Amino acid sequence: MPDANWLYQLSEIQHRYAARTILDLPVLDIARGEVLALVGPSGSGKTTLLRLLQFLEAPTHGAITFDGAVLNDHLDLTVRRRVATVFQSPALLDRSVYDNVAYGLQLRGIRTAYDAIMTALERVGLQSMARARARTLSGGEAQRVALARAIVLQPEALLLDEPTANLDPYNVGVIEDLVRAHGAMTIVLVTHNVFQAKRLADRVGLLLSGKLIELGTAEQFFSHPIDPRTRAFVNGEMVY
Repeated sequence: MPDANWLYQLSEIQHRYAARTILDLPVLDIARGEVLALVGPSGSGKTTLLRLLQFLEAPTHGAITFDGAVLNDHLDLTVRRRVATVFQSPALLDRSVYDNVAYGLQLRGIRTAYDAIMTALERVGLQSMARARARTLSGGEAQRVALARAIVLQPEALLLDEPTANLDPYNVGVIEDLVRAHGAMTIVLVTHNVFQAKRLADRVGLLLSGKLIELGTAEQFFSHPIDPRTRAFVNGEMVY
């Protein structure tokens, strides 16, 4: 039964590509307004899970409930628009920074949103670069534009796929500050950086070979892990 405390409820999820099972999640609930970090080695299913949460794919088996409604293959566009994703390598238009942030709003028929766009740019520290060409930006600046483009839409859920990988400490700090100030927005953060997960997350989950090995509060996950594989991962050991 749907629970009003959860934005997402995943039940008996299995997702396959051909004969290979990528995800096998009997249950995963994501609370409204929480920051949930997902960690694990490459190939563990983290990005695939984000694709399901973004409704880019439907699970091979099982059910996803979003805001109390069980979703199917034929999602209304208004549901998809309640979730935004920022990927590790953002795809920006060859236009100004301002135009890139405005793009998602324009797709929704919103043509006059100057204040909202400048506020989003201010939140990522790029208001002074609004008229700069996106192709002239550094990698960290481009990632911050992608974040501004997402948050200006005021999504209920923001999915972040390795948002600070290969960035310098300043840009990492700006992005992490934005996550901390997320307000009522639900954030799901995929990261290889366990220290980042510890700094930002309310809860942390470890994915291995498509299975959720452990999920708990950040304090419990890092200080008192239950599964020995979690303990090994937190200690920097190789876990497969």
